[in-house]
Amino acid sequence: MKDNLLREIEIMDTTLRDGEQTNGVSFVPHEKLMIARLLLDGVKVDRIEVASARVSDGELEAVTMICDWAKRHNHLNQVEVLGFIDGHISVDWIHSTGCRVINMLCKGSEKHCTYQLKKTVEEHIEDIKKTLEYAISLGMETNVYLEDWSNGMKDSPNYVFKLMDALTQTSIKRFMLPDTLGILNPLQTYDFIKKMIKRYPHTHFDFHAHNDYDLAVSNVLAAVLGGSKGLHTTINGLGERAGNAPLASVQAILKDHFNAITHIDESRLNEASRIVSSYSGIPIAPNRPIVGESVFTHVAGVHADGDNKRNLYCNDLLPERFGRKREYALGKNSGKANIRKNLDELGLDLDDVSMRKVTERIIELGDKKELVTPEDLPYIVSDVLKHGVTNDKVKLKSYVINLAHGLKPMAMLKIEVNGKEFEESSSGDGQYDAFVRALRNVYEKTLRRKFPMLTNYVVSIPPGGRTDALVQTVISWSFDNREFRTRGLDADQTEAAIKATFKMLNMIEDEYESGKGLYDDNDNN
Repeated sequence: MKDNLLREIEIMDTTLRDGEQTNGVSFVPHEKLMIARLLLDGVKVDRIEVASARVSDGELEAVTMICDWAKRHNHLNQVEVLGFIDGHISVDWIHSTGCRVINMLCKGSEKHCTYQLKKTVEEHIEDIKKTLEYAISLGMETNVYLEDWSNGMKDSPNYVFKLMDALTQTSIKRFMLPDTLGILNPLQTYDFIKKMIKRYPHTHFDFHAHNDYDLAVSNVLAAVLGGSKGLHTTINGLGERAGNAPLASVQAILKDHFNAITHIDESRLNEASRIVSSYSGIPIAPNRPIVGESVFTHVAGVHADGDNKRNLYCNDLLPERFGRKREYALGKNSGKANIRKNLDELGLDLDDVSMRKVTERIIELGDKKELVTPEDLPYIVSDVLKHGVTNDKVKLKSYVINLAHGLKPMAMLKIEVNGKEFEESSSGDGQYDAFVRALRNVYEKTLRRKFPMLTNYVVSIPPGGRTDALVQTVISWSFDNREFRTRGLDADQTEAAIKATFKMLNMIEDEYESGKGLYDDNDNN
């Protein structure tokens, strides 16, 4: 039963600041700009925190680029930068970028104030007010982080209240309450937020969670129930140590379980997740809720059967909400229902005898731990039934790849497309790159057709160190606003990649020939 919260929650995403503190993650300026644009214009978060002041020249460039774009698109008041209580230094740095919102980092626990700053609370308050007054004189809006607030509430609540008593009398717009070390549980979070709300009922509080105990999402929701008006998130849960609360999960739970109101466009969350994963180099776990590759995939055949009977295995997390679709895995547990679902997608209809044969082959492959994808299904059907369900319209007749020290690899190939032969050659940065460039020349220059974009390339080599072991190459492609994968298996990595590539070419050729409109022959005129 949903909690009738019916309250608007403000989302501040800090992927570009706290998320970039993930070990090994560093966004270059144009990547930061692309993510900022997607978050504000696409995902429609309320605010973004894009950097810490004084970090580097690259950060200065990035924040300046973002603020220039934001000003031209009426988003400038939604862009924030973390600053420090250092007199004029942080304020001047932030102001010089064009940013007009500073999030000042203050000490939210007595230990931090005493042992890190070596100051009394009165001295710290005086320093904060001086920095605040200078920011105001430059026309800047100011929010305040109470760093280590969670430990402050546990160990020194009187310090927290003394700090707040002084600062709530100023023009500070938002007070941001971070669980800096990720120590809270939901009961504590709810209790501490309630105490803050009771004492300061007219104050805007944001809650900022960390995931050290895997409780970030739970704590965020407890903060909302306690009365917090704003939440901090990151895409894919990026952040210091174990990360922050992931935006996709927070949004889904706020909407489905608490009836809360946000401005988030859920259909763009998957896109944002993929882009941030690509730029950060941090892969998305297949089972990550909402955005993981496997979370809308049913493996058990009974689930597919239930979906055919009034969607018995569906919940409110419909994949279409997030720009995705439900899939049915192929393997030893899939059963006829999963296979039927995939055949329907491909427009293939098999009789019961043929279905039994195909099911037996897929179970056999699953027992051998071989990956079976929907893209493999036509080839499995063709192989099992031997009646030409698929017929390769694109064939590799011959190829030569030359590799010489000090020279770029060169590929020469001859292919057949619908009975016509074409020859091309090209150099490249690697053997496979040279081969694909030659293929692209055939399609784009001779056939005047679009060629799919390679979006990911994964090679799996079995353990054991055998030089003759089979290599599996899985290539992801983007074509006509859809994503798909093909797989090749061979003892040679380049040959495996070539096999995967020709599977892809035959897939799009079949669809082109069937009139599905994947090509536009005039695109390259």
